[in-house]
Amino acid sequence: MKSSLTIDLSIHSLWYASKRLLIIPISLMSFLLLVSLFSEPVYAQNTSTTNSNSSSISQSMAGFPDLSAITLTTKDDGTQEYSVSIQVLLLMTTLTFIPAILLMMTSFTRIIIVFAILRQALGLQQSPSNQILIGMTLFLTLFIMTPVINEVNETALQPYVAEQISSDQAIENVIGPFHRFMMGQTRESDLKLFMDIANVPAVDTPDQVPLTVLIPSFITSELKTAFQIGFILFIPFLVIDLVVASVLMAMGMMMLSPLIISLPFKLMLFVLVDGWAMIMGTLASSFGI
Repeated sequence: MKSSLTIDLSIHSLWYASKRLLIIPISLMSFLLLVSLFSEPVYAQNTSTTNSNSSSISQSMAGFPDLSAITLTTKDDGTQEYSVSIQVLLLMTTLTFIPAILLMMTSFTRIIIVFAILRQALGLQQSPSNQILIGMTLFLTLFIMTPVINEVNETALQPYVAEQISSDQAIENVIGPFHRFMMGQTRESDLKLFMDIANVPAVDTPDQVPLTVLIPSFITSELKTAFQIGFILFIPFLVIDLVVASVLMAMGMMMLSPLIISLPFKLMLFVLVDGWAMIMGTLASSFGI
């Protein structure tokens, strides 16, 4: 038994050692292959003159069309615009910020917090599940943000696709609807707080508020509103818990958990008042819909 274990350990160690040793020649072969591929156009002609060297270098640089695509063109009106390849690169980079935009610049945060507080008030830990709550929040966010999305589509996306406006104008047209939406949901006290922190001078119109100040102000207001709605939702279920706990204590049933008795009553109350429709209607109306 001991000898077989020793053989297994030796085979295991040899296997890992061989894997580590194989990394070195594989890495060298890959490096040499890359060097040969990139150096072949440069050293294709073995001449010693300067003209031949410059021509070979230009031939090698011709294999990199993306470098020549990084151009900045100046239009007749004086505005400058990057080439299409750079615009596509910037667009793909911007797509990585979609989750942050969804969380920080839409109604998603308020809705998901209210749903989470509602589930805790009912005394349900896993029902509805997180996937269901997030799915409901996404579709309700899409419903609430539909006017903003339609405005962005009409003023920014479609004109830019039709080449009627530049990329800079399209970005401004995208920011405008979201800016107005966030301003409509932001408290003046929160906005003043972050303007004082950032030392931003007073503005004449709401459109002049920078996004660096508006976004944290909007998030702070959303958190405050969500917790206010959650507090109102918690009160009736808290009353049921207190009544059930008092009755159980009066009956001397100390060992029985009040949550087991109060949960059916809370579910019955929530179903009788059509709770889900009321919650979703309240959330939609809180955004002025």
